[in-house]
Amino acid sequence: MIHFLRDQIRRAYGSAIGRHRRELVTPALILDLDVANRNIATMAAKVAALKTGLRPHTKVQKSPELAQLQLKAGAIGVCCATVWEAIVMRSAGITNVLVANITAGREKLAAIAHEARGGGLIMTLDDPRNATDLNDALHSAGSSTDVLIDVDVGMGRGGVRSIPAAVSLAQHIAKLPHLQLRGLQGYEGHCMLEPDRAIRIAKASEAMTHLEAAVAAVEQAGFQCAIVSAAGTGTYDITGARPRITEVQAGSYVFMDNFHGNLVPGFSPALTVLGTVVIEHRPTLVFDSGRKSIGIDFVPPTLVAYPQYQARYFAEEHALFDVDERCPLGLGDTAEFIPGYAPTTVNLHDAYHVVENDHVVDIWPIIPRGPGHLGLLHQTPPASSHHSA
Repeated sequence: MIHFLRDQIRRAYGSAIGRHRRELVTPALILDLDVANRNIATMAAKVAALKTGLRPHTKVQKSPELAQLQLKAGAIGVCCATVWEAIVMRSAGITNVLVANITAGREKLAAIAHEARGGGLIMTLDDPRNATDLNDALHSAGSSTDVLIDVDVGMGRGGVRSIPAAVSLAQHIAKLPHLQLRGLQGYEGHCMLEPDRAIRIAKASEAMTHLEAAVAAVEQAGFQCAIVSAAGTGTYDITGARPRITEVQAGSYVFMDNFHGNLVPGFSPALTVLGTVVIEHRPTLVFDSGRKSIGIDFVPPTLVAYPQYQARYFAEEHALFDVDERCPLGLGDTAEFIPGYAPTTVNLHDAYHVVENDHVVDIWPIIPRGPGHLGLLHQTPPASSHHSA
């Protein structure tokens, strides 16, 4: 049961409940729930104004609790990067789940085919062989699933590489009894890295024009495309404004790290990592929060209270900052970092220290991290255990 996993994490980290956010054992991952809820409400309102659906990408947060808050605010479902994330989300009662990456490998296909018995699952495909393998796994499990055709819109990763290939795959899927084609997906991830908004708009528009052409060709071949899924936080308002897009897959907005904060206005940092000064040799302060605690992808992390200082270096366990007389921090003091990139930061931790009014009010597990969790999900807790709601 997923409650068993939650109890395990809460037992391990529960002593932090009631503490001030600056008094935690470090490194500690902090989720400011008030800020996260404001970000969730802001995105819900913005997407509603675009007249499209929001399917938050839970690879960012790996948290059923946060996903439930997003659904309560109006999200139509969630999407996941892996089958393990999808299974955990569904075990938490989330029924509309898209696995937005291609899934291959006997064990993973068998796991997702078993999960598909409950319905409400959507898989993505870009290869006839993969479609056949998924259909065979579903046949063995006695289940079926909806699917989207993934279209490469310029990123050069997953997705069919041409419009004729999309039509051909749709025709192949139609012959497989355990698959139901629902539409197309195109992720313009290569546009997310573009800091110049005008260039990002041009790139995203080009990508979506290609996706829409693929949708038109598939529909002309006789297949309905009820779902056209695309976008991330960096392009949600660009891609989401196009009438043919039915849903956007933005996810990082809930945390708003330094990378996305440079791209998209209107959101505030809700995720931080608390570190302690463990070495002091002025002007250098060394924190116990390095690359094994904070995602440094794309742009560097910054100190929340001291943004004027840039890290000299992030080692595995340490962050080195050269400061001046304006910085009052010394040995044993704590400070919070805004991650450079939230998704990789989250994946380095076991739990969120959930904060309201600057105090920890709960511990939320970061649970869908790999296949090992599936065994825990199906364990029967010991009879003497006590379980929280």
